Amino acid sequence: MNIFKAMKPEKVYESLARMPWQDLYNEGIRTALLDFDNTLGPDHATEPEDYSYQCVKMIEETGIRCCLVSNAKSGRSAKIAEMLGIPVVTYANKPGTSGVLKAIKLMESSADKSVMVGDQVFTDVIAGNRSGVRTFMVEKLHKQEIWYVLLKRPFEKLVRLVGKF
Repeated sequence: MNIFKAMKPEKVYESLARMPWQDLYNEGIRTALLDFDNTLGPDHATEPEDYSYQCVKMIEETGIRCCLVSNAKSGRSAKIAEMLGIPVVTYANKPGTSGVLKAIKLMESSADKSVMVGDQVFTDVIAGNRSGVRTFMVEKLHKQEIWYVLLKRPFEKLVRLVGKF
C-alpha cells in the first residue's frame, strides 16, 4: 500500500458522537474498533468519562459492536474496557496491523464489516488502512496530550494539509 494512501482516512469527524453510526450499520458495518486516548476518553485516563459511556451506548444501539484497540499498557486498557463493558486488544502495535487483525478475529468479524476510528494519523489511521478496514479519524477529544503525541502533531498537521483532510 502506498504510504500516502495509508495515511488518509475515509473521512474526518469532529467526534465519535458526530459520526453517522446508523448509516454505517446500513452499509454493513458491524464492528467499531475504537482507540481510547483522545478518541473515546481523555489521554492517559485510568477510567472512562461520561462521554465514553455515551458513545459506546450510542454505537451499540445501532447494532454495531465496539472493541477497544489500544497501544496503551494492558492493565489500564483492560480496566477501561471492562468498565465500558466491551472487549479489548491491548498493546495493539499501531501502526502495525496485528492489533487490528486480532480485534477483528476477537469480534468474530471481518475487515469489510469493520471500521477503525481514532484521533491519530500515524497510529490509528495507518493501522486501519493497512489492515483493510474502513478508517475514520476524529479530532482529538481534549487538548491535553502526553509529550510524545505532541511531538507527532506538527507532522500530522502537515500530512493533513497536503492530503486535504
